Amino acid sequence: MMDQQSKPPENNAIDIANRLHSVAIHLLRRVRQEDPLTGLSPARLSALSVVGFGGPCTISDLAEAEQVAVPTISRIVAALVSEGLVERQTDTRDRRTIHLMATPKGMQVLREGQLRRSVQLGNLLAQLTPAEQETIEQAIASMERMLRGASEE
Repeated sequence: MMDQQSKPPENNAIDIANRLHSVAIHLLRRVRQEDPLTGLSPARLSALSVVGFGGPCTISDLAEAEQVAVPTISRIVAALVSEGLVERQTDTRDRRTIHLMATPKGMQVLREGQLRRSVQLGNLLAQLTPAEQETIEQAIASMERMLRGASEE
């Protein structure tokens, strides 16, 4: 039995969703070509991104976000700590809890990587006409509103 969120959308929304999904995947693959310049494996870069952009978290939180087992994420975190990209901090209220935080060096790696990705995507967008760029900008604003509305449910 389908719940409200699983119910197929009316009109051509499912066709739009399929095309948007495909385009999003292809764009992500294209901009990910910049990621090896960080010097990190995809798994390490992803974990650093969660910690750096998402804020401090525990090993368990990070494992859940990355959809991997705690022993797997522990090895990734150990490597990030040894590279000076992440640090562990003991919770002042509960000394058993360890929070992971990106170091300034880790944040620099993330910001530089994000800039490289944005430049590559910007170069692709620059191939479009100003009217096409405006259409995309309006579509992004609509999707941002849609996501804000979905998060309020």
